Amino acid sequence: MADITTVTFDLWQTLLVDERDLGQARAEVRLEGAKSALAKFGKKFGLEHIREAYMSCFQQCRDVRNGGLDVDFREQVSIFVNHIEPGLAEQLTPGVMDEVAEFYSDSFLTHPPPAHSDAVQVLQGIKDMGLKMGLISNTGMTPGFTFRSYMAERGMLDYFHTLTFSDEVKLAKPGREIFMMTLRAMDATPQQTIHVGDHVLNDVVGAKRCGLKTIWITGFYKREDPDDAETEPDITVSGLGEVVEAVAKLAGLVVPD
Repeated sequence: MADITTVTFDLWQTLLVDERDLGQARAEVRLEGAKSALAKFGKKFGLEHIREAYMSCFQQCRDVRNGGLDVDFREQVSIFVNHIEPGLAEQLTPGVMDEVAEFYSDSFLTHPPPAHSDAVQVLQGIKDMGLKMGLISNTGMTPGFTFRSYMAERGMLDYFHTLTFSDEVKLAKPGREIFMMTLRAMDATPQQTIHVGDHVLNDVVGAKRCGLKTIWITGFYKREDPDDAETEPDITVSGLGEVVEAVAKLAGLVVPD
């Protein structure tokens, strides 16, 4: 069996803990911001109309991700604007599109999900075992560059050798290639790698299909069929704070004091 050299982490509900109210608050910032920016251009739309366009954009992008791909951030903003009015993104000046995009991205920093209270301690624990770390995240409505800024402010960024955000590579979990390109960047094989995350399909099934070992954090998603071997992780934990010990067990290492 290959020695474990590498640990990859999910971001949402793993290192960051989001709540529905925060997501809704970010959405409102995006909607109000788009309404204001478009009005300056002489395009006046009701908030509910913009909300419907936002939800249509969300669904369209989710369908793309379900196929293992993603759209880049500016493309997503254009999809949103064109759902408000077909062809509108091509009519707007670059300045207006920039303003809409800024509201879209910075809403995350206005209503950020808190970093998990154990995040830095866990990352330090993995580092102390001499293992490399990578991040593999489906970004959703927030671009990778915003996550990098947020993680830097909270002392997490420098722990990672490689960060792979779906909007930047136009690939998404549970697809195989987003895992494999991350491992190539880290000079690691699947057999040398453990993936940690909360999502049964994206983080357990997706990683297992590539040959990675998996640690599943419960509390956010359920295994629909407990007898389905494809959804069974190597180790199940109830919280991020248990991950260092779980990694040590899979890697055959001793947790540093």
